[in-house]
Amino acid sequence: MTHTTSNPKIHEGRNVKRFREMLGIKQDVLAFELGSDWNQQRISTLEQREKIDSDILEQVAAILKIPVEAIRNFDEEKAVNVISNTFNDNAMLNAVNNNPTFHPIDKLMQLHEEKIALYERMLKEKDEMMGRLERLITASK
Repeated sequence: MTHTTSNPKIHEGRNVKRFREMLGIKQDVLAFELGSDWNQQRISTLEQREKIDSDILEQVAAILKIPVEAIRNFDEEKAVNVISNTFNDNAMLNAVNNNPTFHPIDKLMQLHEEKIALYERMLKEKDEMMGRLERLITASK
């Protein structure tokens, strides 16, 4: 039962929950990956613990495909401060507002064009298949 966490503000269980939710992984899926001794309720209890045994934390990190240090060192207060300071910087806000990296309509048009191209490929494949079937039918007569 060894811990390497030095910051008393860090709540490892809550960090597990945050990363799990960000990755879209449900508690029962995490429990399944941890093995037959685990269930959804046990994951819920684990996520309420401030400190988690290193061996379990390492297994969870491996399942979530994130470094164990991310769970051990994530400090929500620091993250909120970084985000707050970034978005309170007027130069940053102006850059974001005036120079968007993409327009939603452009993205919709791109998706629409991709769907059309896919539909056209599927129609072409269907026509080719129909041609092969017609040749097979004609050849068998």
